[in-house]
Amino acid sequence: MPTTRQLARLVTIAALLAHSSANAQSSEFTLDDSGDWEQTQAPEPGSDAAIMAEATRLIAEDKPGKASDMLGDWLDKNKRSRNTYIPQAYYLHALARYNNGREYKALFDLESIIVDYPGSEYFLKAVELEYQIGLEYIRGKKRRFLGMRIENARPTGEELIIRTQERVPGSELAEEAAMNLADHFYQRRELKLAAEMYSIFRQNFPNSPRVQRAMLREIEANIARFKGPRYDGSGLLDAKLLIEEYQRKFPADAIRSGITEGLMSWIDESAAQQILDTARWYLKVNDEPSARFVLARLVRRHPATDAADEALGIMIEKGWIVFDDVSLTESDDPDSSPSNTETTQPEGVEP
Repeated sequence: MPTTRQLARLVTIAALLAHSSANAQSSEFTLDDSGDWEQTQAPEPGSDAAIMAEATRLIAEDKPGKASDMLGDWLDKNKRSRNTYIPQAYYLHALARYNNGREYKALFDLESIIVDYPGSEYFLKAVELEYQIGLEYIRGKKRRFLGMRIENARPTGEELIIRTQERVPGSELAEEAAMNLADHFYQRRELKLAAEMYSIFRQNFPNSPRVQRAMLREIEANIARFKGPRYDGSGLLDAKLLIEEYQRKFPADAIRSGITEGLMSWIDESAAQQILDTARWYLKVNDEPSARFVLARLVRRHPATDAADEALGIMIEKGWIVFDDVSLTESDDPDSSPSNTETTQPEGVEP
């Protein structure tokens, strides 16, 4: 059974054969009176069209080495000319090298098409093949060094996928490249890069059906970046804002899954613990006014957290919260009533 890569190669070669035949006016066949195919047209032997057709045939027959040698010789003679077959030759040369396990060298041919022939019909094909090479590199394929695949090619792969987005912006290929790169960073736990890439995806493809998934992944990446109360908590703020945006854009999913509610509670508790850790540091250095201020802010901003309960305990122990005694009876104040009796407010915590 053919592998996914083999099937992809077959599709690429089939399309290439069809295009090469039409463009180069190579072999054409018609049905004769007996119902057999009869060749009616073929490229002139030795012509550029014949060389392209022969190279295509060799690639299709899984003889990329011979095709690469033939096209390399042709390019050496013609690459500085204005020959109209140059973009096709570069692409066929790149495809032959790729199929021969020399994908890094194929990149030089592909870059020649992309940089020097952006208006060519082979431009998109070159970008697609570069993207395919980039995917293989970020998924673990090594570059050759001294005849062995031992050199890390991941940075090269990441760069190729970024270039794909730059060269065909707004396209389905760019959308796929953006999501694959974001997922790559997420799987490697490069969470800051992952969050940035998911954000870029949402900005560049706001109408994509994958926006919801990108937003959830961005939230998760920002939350996972938080290492504890003693570290930078900016990712928590970003995640909180994103959760609020997610609830506005996808209210039904947010309610049904309950994921945003759970994440919001975790974020609230984590932010409160970070403030509590700051207050403890002030207490450690005997800066009680600052500690009192920070603890009061914690209780005010995150009242439903365990950290707020602990903060209240510290403030009561320090005597920073005092409850006023306003237990007047009706005999003491004949005008008193439930409607005008003031609620007791602990001092030290702003309402």
